[in-house]
Amino acid sequence: MKRKTSLMVGILLTGLSLLSAEPEKNGFDLGNAVIPVEEIRSGGPPRDGIPSIDRPVFESVEEADRWLRRNDIVVSFGYGGEIRAYPLRILVWHEIVNDRFGDRPVAVTYCPLCGTAMVFDAVVDGRTRIFGVSGLLYNSDVLMYDRQTESLWSQLAMKAVSGPALGNELDLLPSEHMEWGKWKEENPDGRVLSRETGASRDYGRMPYRDYERTQRTLFPVRKYRDELKNKEWIAGLHVDGVAAAFPLGELAEEESVKARVGESLIEVSFDPERETVRAVRTKSGERIPVTRAYWFAWQAFYPETALWRAP
Repeated sequence: MKRKTSLMVGILLTGLSLLSAEPEKNGFDLGNAVIPVEEIRSGGPPRDGIPSIDRPVFESVEEADRWLRRNDIVVSFGYGGEIRAYPLRILVWHEIVNDRFGDRPVAVTYCPLCGTAMVFDAVVDGRTRIFGVSGLLYNSDVLMYDRQTESLWSQLAMKAVSGPALGNELDLLPSEHMEWGKWKEENPDGRVLSRETGASRDYGRMPYRDYERTQRTLFPVRKYRDELKNKEWIAGLHVDGVAAAFPLGELAEEESVKARVGESLIEVSFDPERETVRAVRTKSGERIPVTRAYWFAWQAFYPETALWRAP
């Protein structure tokens, strides 16, 4: 009888420990997550299985032109008189580049599943963050983590979603998608992210070509809106706390469009030859950061987004 009682107590204690255990995936504590834990998916690779580039090496336009094709897309970002190009041929294999422009650290991020290239100020809450790839996804978008606190950060939501950094937001900086042929002509003295990444990857191959050609997603995504096809390209932006989306196919038919978002009048233009979208406040000329994304991804994070349509 005594043995049976001990066994029952052991079972009860085990059950209690399982109930009190914090949910965890890829070694990240999700106990205080503000997104549904059951909707956080493993993308396949483990934590850091997709290696971020922490010590980026850059080369000249002439050197990069030996391997980049004219219509290859690069992410263009400049600060303090310096301008750099980050080819998607490299970003697709690494997803994060922890870089620095003088005294300003930045995180250049890319999620191939959502088509989103976003550059963030890496100083958050007074601390410089070094980001890595968690191997986890939410709404098919990459969940990054910072190595200082191991908090998870959503790229498209632009904020920490679990861990000690919960409540902190990321500051999105203006950057551009641009065809390499145009970028090199406009920035002959610019610098280009080199294939010397410290990792062995086939930078001549784009592994998501088949994915880009279909409307299917690889992982479940919340569906709120269906005005556009899943993978229709949109320019997404935030003004005065209001999210807005502009379909690039329709935007291409206009030289530029003016729209009211929140309390502000803005002007948005898309140059299909350069593959570049720009947005500014019409009154001040202040540039507004724009995120090029698949519609399915933008609507999943911003279901109340204002959607501009051509007249």
